[in-house]
Amino acid sequence: MTAPRFEDTKWHPRRPPHRRGWLAVLLIVGVFLFGGTLVSWYVDSLWFGSLGYGGVFWTTLRIEGATAGIVGALTFAVLYGSFLALKPRRFGDLGSGGIVVVNGQPIQLPVEPVLRLAALILSAAVALVSAASLTANWPAVALWWYGSSAALPDAAAWAHAGDPIFGRPITFYLFTLPVWQLAAGWLLTLAVVVCVGALFFFIVAHGGWAPSTGRLRRAGEGRGLAIAWACVLALVAVRVYLGRFGRLFEDHGIFSGVTYTDAHVLLTGALVVCAALLAGAAVALWEAYAGARIGRLLLAAAPAAVCYIVVGAIGSYVSSFVVRPNQLVREQPYLSHNIELTRRAFGLGDVSRQPFPADSGVAAIDAPNNQATLQNVRLWDWRALQDTLRQIQEIRTYYDFPDIDIDRYRLDGTVRQVMLAARELNVGRLPVSSRTWVNQKLIYTHGYGVTMNPVNGFTPEGLPQLVLKNMPVESASPDIRITRPEIYFGEMTTTDVYVKTRQREFNYPQGQTNELTSYEGTGGIPLGGFFRRLLLAIDRGDLAKLPFSDDVTADSRLLMRRDIRSRVAALAPFLAFDEDPYIVVRENGRLSWMLDGFTTSNRFPYSRAYRFDRQPINYLRNSVKAVIDAYDGTTTFYVFDPSDPIIHAYSRVFPELFKPGSEMPADLQAHVRYPELLLSVQAEVFALYHMTDPAVFYNREDLWAVATQVSAEEQRGETAAPVEPSFVLMSLPGEERAEFVEILPFTPANRNNLIGWIAGRSDEPHYGEVVVYEFPKTRLIDGPLQIEARIDQDPELSSQLSLWNRQGSRVRRGTLLVLPVGKGLLYAEPIFLQAQHSPMPELRLVILALQDRLVHAPTFEDALAQLFGERPAPAESAAPSTVTPPAAPDDLNALIAQAAQQMADYQRLTAEGKLGEAGRKLEELKRTLDELQRRRR
Repeated sequence: MTAPRFEDTKWHPRRPPHRRGWLAVLLIVGVFLFGGTLVSWYVDSLWFGSLGYGGVFWTTLRIEGATAGIVGALTFAVLYGSFLALKPRRFGDLGSGGIVVVNGQPIQLPVEPVLRLAALILSAAVALVSAASLTANWPAVALWWYGSSAALPDAAAWAHAGDPIFGRPITFYLFTLPVWQLAAGWLLTLAVVVCVGALFFFIVAHGGWAPSTGRLRRAGEGRGLAIAWACVLALVAVRVYLGRFGRLFEDHGIFSGVTYTDAHVLLTGALVVCAALLAGAAVALWEAYAGARIGRLLLAAAPAAVCYIVVGAIGSYVSSFVVRPNQLVREQPYLSHNIELTRRAFGLGDVSRQPFPADSGVAAIDAPNNQATLQNVRLWDWRALQDTLRQIQEIRTYYDFPDIDIDRYRLDGTVRQVMLAARELNVGRLPVSSRTWVNQKLIYTHGYGVTMNPVNGFTPEGLPQLVLKNMPVESASPDIRITRPEIYFGEMTTTDVYVKTRQREFNYPQGQTNELTSYEGTGGIPLGGFFRRLLLAIDRGDLAKLPFSDDVTADSRLLMRRDIRSRVAALAPFLAFDEDPYIVVRENGRLSWMLDGFTTSNRFPYSRAYRFDRQPINYLRNSVKAVIDAYDGTTTFYVFDPSDPIIHAYSRVFPELFKPGSEMPADLQAHVRYPELLLSVQAEVFALYHMTDPAVFYNREDLWAVATQVSAEEQRGETAAPVEPSFVLMSLPGEERAEFVEILPFTPANRNNLIGWIAGRSDEPHYGEVVVYEFPKTRLIDGPLQIEARIDQDPELSSQLSLWNRQGSRVRRGTLLVLPVGKGLLYAEPIFLQAQHSPMPELRLVILALQDRLVHAPTFEDALAQLFGERPAPAESAAPSTVTPPAAPDDLNALIAQAAQQMADYQRLTAEGKLGEAGRKLEELKRTLDELQRRRR
């Protein structure tokens, strides 16, 4: 009986300890590389879930994961599979490894295992980069998957119409073409990499080809190179084919889109080049099985190169000798395509164009029938109001008013145009000694209240007449109330805070003490147990404080992404958002923010591209209104443009994210407004594309531009800037009811006189409609720069402003408003006086002008009365007159001494910041100087 051999036993050796060490190292590296991402995903899932949008997070993650997985797996499989398929069976003399002498000792290097490892690492790296690159384009993938084959609603049926060149529907360019271009670029990159690898393997293994025959030394080794080269040629053909569609987006200076040369030469020529490339790919495949030769492989691409050169030469000839001598005739149909589709892309296809007489004279204003417009002329410049509120309503240094919003509200039974400012907390202004973690994260957590004032409401001292003010909030109108003034989410709330803690939160200052409160909302992420708290601390950078704080409990909540712009951008990163959100006081007394969201594209056929949010786009829609509750952060997206195919596709991707605009509460719908950003872009487009006749468009016979104005701060050294859109509560021509509209004036290109104005309507049932009013072209109508020149040239005004600009005070000129009233234009500019060391502007003059008249007075009522040639009635907001007529001394020297004393008093009061008294003293000085001048006659 023989003993069993060792190799026959079933004993299995234990795994070597070094393998367990490698696994531990890999685990640590994985945690180091991806641990932060996993924690961030976890916190984001909690945040989305707290807003009721958990499905949005997981849908996005599924799309990103599927895109990354498919792209990464295919990339790795192609690259590493190509390595295995293309590598030689042996590497010639290096197949058994190279010898390297180190310190006198020969060391053998195994070439094939090293190359295998290098190929494995390189394939994985390229796969990761490719996956990350295409995953960043997940919105395009989502639109293609959910929108390319979806049935559009009736309102968006226009997107099924074919383009005039290829007959493809608009949805093909918006949804399908971007993904095809991404995929073609990705596959071509892989093919080039594989081809380079095949060439590398042949050169390393066999040193090239035999010079005597030009044939690859081994047909088997050349087969892989030939196949890879065939793939490159085929994919280049695909890119050339897709490039034909790209000609619909090219800009040619005069117009955008396909030209005569493109349509008759280059598009057909591109197909010829494609055919030549595919023929070359077929030749390369034949060479793979017939004994590939390098020369033949290179010659396979030669016909395509020749076709490309010939097509380019023919195109250049047609462009130079057929089109240019008769450009308007040749390009006319293509000009028409560009005009029609650009207007459609920017929502200008249904613009209503109406004549506006712009008559001169007082009768054109028709004051009795336009009282709603005249009573809501905006005299407060938003910059001056912001500076004033910072002086009289900040209360404490750590409050700020980051912006001024314009809206309309019902006050005392009448709809008035008002200006609102949210009082937000700026923790950066806390004293340095108070910037502790507890103060910044647990105590100073929110802003408080808003201010509201009519756009032309002034106190006798020239300050704003506030309807909402102070802390706690005081209301001067029974129609406006605020029940929840705390602002936890706003424009300046860029830090995370923890609420419902054992610490009471600072609410507002009250005398020598502070009013404290505790958060009562349901917003934010519950902190829960220690493990969740630890992960939240890691993600938010609070690892040294949050897990060990005794003030934070399991019921405490984390409020993150409190900046409303970053909040909506995180929920809907595929939308572009207006930079100017505005605050709304709701009927129940809560505060909400409203923000306009836009869908954009640069793939709308035949449309000219314009700059929007620092990006070129040729399609724009204001499809979404986002509403954010200032207290609990609840965020809701309402779809306001069902005719937009892009938002329809996104609604299919994220059905829980979007609600129809009809579901918006009535008290919010009353404050929806036409976006400033949209009207600015549309005005820029319409300035050129109001010319619908191809001949007029080609010759630029009637080119417009947005009117320009000088700086509101009268920085005369600066160049003129385009007029900003103005919100106006007015009755449009032919309409009886006053409505909230946004207007912008036009001038002819390179001229200062006005030619028309555009209006975006904000109130139902006309919300979203655009109306353009065109002035007569037979006479000149003054523009903003010309009115400013008339103001500067007025002797009385010029001397008055120069006198105010003496040492100790500074004149601030507000924005000049151009207001269509009745059948004429009313120009209004406020003049503010500001002490040099006290940035609190006060209204001192109101300038009103017509085409043939210019007046000024201390109040709007007095200026209006002068304009209409009536005796000025005492305004309710005007100061009681304390100016007595100057004495009538017999000696003129007494009058001169009196004027000198009044001038000294004026300078003293101005330096002390008592601008109201200084203004009255200046009026006394003016009367004295008038009397002195009268006596000298």
